[in-house]
Amino acid sequence: MATGRGRLLQQYWLGLLARRPPIGGDFWAPGSAGEAARSAGFRMGLGVRVAAGCAAQNHCAQRDVCCEKFHTGCSVSLDSLPSEILLKILFHLDAVTLLCMGCVNRRFYHLANDNFIWIRIYSTAFSPKRSNWKVNSVEKTAASMNLLSVGDKEAGYWKKEYITKQIASVKAALARVLKPVNPYTGLPVKTKEALRISGLGWVIIVKEKSGKEYTMEHVDLSINDSSVTIVWYGKNWPSLATLSTLDLCGVTPVFMDRSKIPTKNRPRWHSLIAKYDLSHLTESTMIGCDRLIRIFCLNPGLVVGLWQREEELAFVMANLHFHHLVERSTLGSAAVPYELPPHTPFLDDSPEYGLHGYQLHIDMHSGGVFCLCGTFDNLFTKKGYIENEYVKLIVISFKNSTEHLPLIGKVGLSWKTNIFDGYIKSCSIMDVTLLDEYGKPFWCFSSPVCIQSSSRPSHGPNFLGETYHVDYVDSEGKMHVELLWLQETEEYLIVSLVLYLRVAKVNHWFGTKY
Repeated sequence: MATGRGRLLQQYWLGLLARRPPIGGDFWAPGSAGEAARSAGFRMGLGVRVAAGCAAQNHCAQRDVCCEKFHTGCSVSLDSLPSEILLKILFHLDAVTLLCMGCVNRRFYHLANDNFIWIRIYSTAFSPKRSNWKVNSVEKTAASMNLLSVGDKEAGYWKKEYITKQIASVKAALARVLKPVNPYTGLPVKTKEALRISGLGWVIIVKEKSGKEYTMEHVDLSINDSSVTIVWYGKNWPSLATLSTLDLCGVTPVFMDRSKIPTKNRPRWHSLIAKYDLSHLTESTMIGCDRLIRIFCLNPGLVVGLWQREEELAFVMANLHFHHLVERSTLGSAAVPYELPPHTPFLDDSPEYGLHGYQLHIDMHSGGVFCLCGTFDNLFTKKGYIENEYVKLIVISFKNSTEHLPLIGKVGLSWKTNIFDGYIKSCSIMDVTLLDEYGKPFWCFSSPVCIQSSSRPSHGPNFLGETYHVDYVDSEGKMHVELLWLQETEEYLIVSLVLYLRVAKVNHWFGTKY
């Protein structure tokens, strides 16, 4: 029984070796000298095994050479295909994939610009839809057009037409959403909805002095009552000493597909919002610090956090007011910010009475926690309240204690990175919306501010406690706030709030000559 099983296994093994060439020198191949010796009943010696192994190695070497020649001679790549075949393939791609294919190399760029491909996509997206009679298919519609005129157009013409019309349709949809205005705030009612349907996001482009650029996607986003706060942080910041500028841009998908979530891998449109100089950052105004972080303010509305020990970037925080936010984030270009349309002056029927009927909305917040939400109506100022090219508008008077307002809770600016988080005391984000007598936004900003100690109060004796102040200045005006620290209740009390509007801004807005 043992001998029978051995012969069966031997025959099975011989069959396997007959179907698979040998790969080592210790095995023998059918038809070789080793097989003849085995069939004669002799045990193979060392010399026979070596000879059989050499023959097997030669056979395998010849087989590998043949396979290598086959693969080398028959290598096929997409770039080696004829242009006619590639055009057939590109004809079945969508617009997003075509734009990506055009970035491969110069040949694919020209192929992906083919007008016959893009006119099919254009016809699919913008062909008129009729329901009363039968409509030809997209292919028939495209074929029925004057093919000669399509060929006469320069390469990429219909691609540009398609992209232009896609962007125009998105702009028109956003304009419809932003048209309703809240009479209470003077801002669009559906700003949050516009941000959602547009797929709007924000990036910062950090540039080195050598010209190298780093693009960073925002990590955190919070939408407030009248502003949006965007935060960037990470481990791979470039060295601060090598940086020159920082560009804040809004990014939107070129082709808006509401069924898909916008990603950074899809074609996107960049709109420059603001450009900041980082070459002298440490010489800027430091508005606060804790044991880990120092924060600096760059106008408009940018907070840059540096590590205390290394003096390297920890995070960047941008604060953007809702006023013209969507337009600034979508309608500019990568190099030029969006410019507001020319302003038509509102005729002031009683310039001799100065400014009247103004309304102020002011918020102070950080990390979603608000310490101040105030609205002030019927603000006015006389024509004689003009000092040093500014019109003075008193919101809270030191003399009228009924107007004084407390700041609720602790005042501080929350920050966060991928490793640490913290809280910087006496700092906050301030959102200001000033409406004119017609309810139109006259002056709007969102910026970090710092509560600083004052040497003495400006309007009276320091009988309630220590005096503090908050100041803000930009090209259109400035704001001065005075506060008292109440030790018993451990809270700040606003005892004075004054706005200073530039006379040039007022004259431009109303066509006056103050």
